[in-house]
Amino acid sequence: MSGSIDVASLPDRLLAWFSTHARDLPWRRTRDPYRILVSETMLQQTQVDRVVPKYLAFLDAFPTLVDLAAAATADVIRYWAGLGYNRRAVNLQRSARMIVEQYGAVFPHEVTELRKLPGIGPYTAGAVACFAFEQDVVFLDTNIRRVLQRALVGPEQGITPSADRALLEQSAALLPPGQGWAWNQALMELGALVCRAANPSCWRCPLRNGCQAYAIRVAADQALVPTEPAGWKRAAERRTPYRSTEPFVGSRRWYRGRLITELRTLPPVTALSLEELGPRIRAGFSAADRPWLDELATALARDGLIVREGETVRLPD
Repeated sequence: MSGSIDVASLPDRLLAWFSTHARDLPWRRTRDPYRILVSETMLQQTQVDRVVPKYLAFLDAFPTLVDLAAAATADVIRYWAGLGYNRRAVNLQRSARMIVEQYGAVFPHEVTELRKLPGIGPYTAGAVACFAFEQDVVFLDTNIRRVLQRALVGPEQGITPSADRALLEQSAALLPPGQGWAWNQALMELGALVCRAANPSCWRCPLRNGCQAYAIRVAADQALVPTEPAGWKRAAERRTPYRSTEPFVGSRRWYRGRLITELRTLPPVTALSLEELGPRIRAGFSAADRPWLDELATALARDGLIVREGETVRLPD
């Protein structure tokens, strides 16, 4: 690392910036692990402005862990409408039921225990431990990874397990003791507002003077290099780990969502035959499409998102 890169003061600069620029988000006002888990589940692959109203409505409907565990899965899926990736809703309820049944409705505190919950990976487990219980743990999401990579290493070069381990080690070394909540929130906030994937606002970044990627860009400009530094791809060329190359409209995921949307419109515990369902979700549906619809319905049932009973389907009880 270049001697001109000021890493030692990076935590202080980042936390000072966060103290004056942090958005007032509802899940930042609570340390309730249930509410934190709801927010983190909703925020996976979904923009904040879409999540806020859904988060508030969901908690109005299911204000506690016990309420969610006792609810009909069909109702949980209905309240998830508009967020996509409906499996997240089912896993969220499965987690609530597991905590009620196996932990006496008391949220586990440790990352290793949180990882045992359905659909909970390293990031979500770390986020709950940190944001609910204020533990000094480190973890990576898209924004945190991008900020740490650019600041401490340089322009993004692709995601590998070894690179992620190194970033986690560096983040842990920089984390000020007792400041885990603010540290991780600040990294995410900087990635969302300033150090964006496309068109980062380096000119207003508090870490600019300690950022390897910025130093490389400045050196390239000063040398009048006609091409961009290796790894600093244009927005149109940059790939993110969660972006699908498959067009969404007309994709398998799109039809899965269409099927569930149709079932959401039905009264509770009402089933719809596959014969009626096909034309509702696919224009020009014909007998030749029945194997495709059978497989789609079977996969959704296997994921716990619908119930299939012979030739009819419905939302879960």
